[in-house]
Amino acid sequence: AVIGRPTMGGGEDDGRVLHSPSPEAITLVLVGKVGSGKSATANSILGCNAFESEYSYVSVTKTSQMWSTTFHDGCTHRAISVIDTPGLYDMNMTEEDTRKEIAKCMDLSKNGIHAMLMVFSAASRFSREDADTIKSIKMFFGDKIVDHMIVVFTHGDHVEESRWKYMLTNEGAKYLQDVVKLCGDRIVLFDNRTGNAQHQQDQRKKLLDAVDSVISKHGGLPFSNLMFNQIKEAHERQKDLDVDGYSAQEDGYLKNITKMVEEKLNSIIENLQKQLLEEQNARLKAENEVAGAMLRSEEEIRRLRDNLEKAQQDSDKARQFYEKFKWMECAIM
Repeated sequence: AVIGRPTMGGGEDDGRVLHSPSPEAITLVLVGKVGSGKSATANSILGCNAFESEYSYVSVTKTSQMWSTTFHDGCTHRAISVIDTPGLYDMNMTEEDTRKEIAKCMDLSKNGIHAMLMVFSAASRFSREDADTIKSIKMFFGDKIVDHMIVVFTHGDHVEESRWKYMLTNEGAKYLQDVVKLCGDRIVLFDNRTGNAQHQQDQRKKLLDAVDSVISKHGGLPFSNLMFNQIKEAHERQKDLDVDGYSAQEDGYLKNITKMVEEKLNSIIENLQKQLLEEQNARLKAENEVAGAMLRSEEEIRRLRDNLEKAQQDSDKARQFYEKFKWMECAIM
């Protein structure tokens, strides 16, 4: 049996019952570009159509949402919370929308992230932009987030798993292999279109085995950092408020989280600009050194040429003097 409850990003109630996951629940966050199949993968993990999903060139998921469920894995009942996020690099999202969505995602996952699923499509070529999604996540959450990352390739109906593994090992671009290595070879192929119940169960088990491996590696502790702790503290203060003042205070609570995200993004941008300036200065210094060396080389060549010409002239004069002196000697004799 699967029991599910949805939670909308930012605490927006759409008429459905809001549900807070139990402390034992594992939290998974799905991240990827528009059209990668995040929502369909989230539904496959949950075993139900919790999130709206369809193939589209624009993001179907408009805001971060969480669905919590409990199911029996053959040994025991497991509680799991899955957070679906809007597509990265969605051109329809403004910078302000992006900040708000990051804030909502962090609010939903304030108790920590047990695993972050980086979702890509096996039906399309893995690009540098795909690889850059990992860099973007690392810049915001910090380097340690990669220890909690699992790479999920969707559209498993387009390629057999054996062929897919061969492609990864022998035909994949270096930056794809670097991503797989960076994530500790934690990689899963998902077919979200299969109607085979056994296959659905098997691929979910593979994924959860990878999740359990990450959890075990970190002693059961989810990924967290200073921002998550600050959000948890703000949430606890929010819970202590009177019910009458909840709506207004909640709005302020979300604005505070968005402000935290904005400050973090500004800090990242500032560091990137500083790094870029340092690289530009280093490049300019190197170019000046090369130009200086070339100038010194040209001056040295010019000096040597002048010396050679002077030596040639001296040699000519010496020869002329010798010939003149020899003629005079012959005349005297």
